[in-house]
Amino acid sequence: MSEMTIGQYYPADSFVHKLDPRTKIMLTLLYILFIFMVKSVVGYAVAFLFLVMAIMFSKIPVKYIIKGLKPVAFIVTLTIVINILWTKGGNLLFSIGFIKVYAEGVVVAAKMGVRLMLLVSTTSIMTLSTSTIDLTDGMEMLMRKVPFLKNSAHDISMMMSIALRFIPTLQEETDRIMKAQKSRGADFDSGNIVQKAKAMLPILVPLFVSAFQRAGELAMAMEARCYRGGEGRTKMKVLKYTKRDAVAYVIGFLFFAVMVGSGYIGLPF
Repeated sequence: MSEMTIGQYYPADSFVHKLDPRTKIMLTLLYILFIFMVKSVVGYAVAFLFLVMAIMFSKIPVKYIIKGLKPVAFIVTLTIVINILWTKGGNLLFSIGFIKVYAEGVVVAAKMGVRLMLLVSTTSIMTLSTSTIDLTDGMEMLMRKVPFLKNSAHDISMMMSIALRFIPTLQEETDRIMKAQKSRGADFDSGNIVQKAKAMLPILVPLFVSAFQRAGELAMAMEARCYRGGEGRTKMKVLKYTKRDAVAYVIGFLFFAVMVGSGYIGLPF
């Protein structure tokens, strides 16, 4: 959990940091849509180049992006293995007993692995370059434009803000519990998968108890301050688009349009 970058903010004086959070959210969604529509090696190369440019303009160290990939390494590996084993088609590369690996399975697995890593990396850039308050404000403003989310936009954004805010707190709490259990002789490293899973119970139980206790304390604190939702509330910092946001939107949509026109990505219709 100490490797997670979600919920963390890396302060820097960069072009990406100064963008409106709504701009970063929309461009991130556009990029995610793009990487799931890419159908050629050139398209993936361009997507990777776009990611490198975003890292350069954000002035976020590459080690933070790589750090954000470590927690999802198991999920990426599992996805690759499942696609290799279950996708049939093309030439049979090799077989061991009932395990058969086809060329199409390897290609699909490689695409899914690259997509997941690009998705996590670009999301990490958005969260690292945007404070939690700005991110939730931007999401609230965007959700107010959606008819069926308009009335509950503030409630949803408040829940997400609290969830992101408590990620570092839960990380610290987990580390504290693990150290306390290790001092009592607990072993979390040796044994097989089943033994390691059983060894996690002394961590999960007090962690859930602590999380529910913190949630109750937070609810009482909000009620004591007469919190009644978003009705009638104003904001100290009102989000406003600037020229740099227009430039970012133009670059993003031109990039997407050029890739569609050149045939490197396919539209779903």
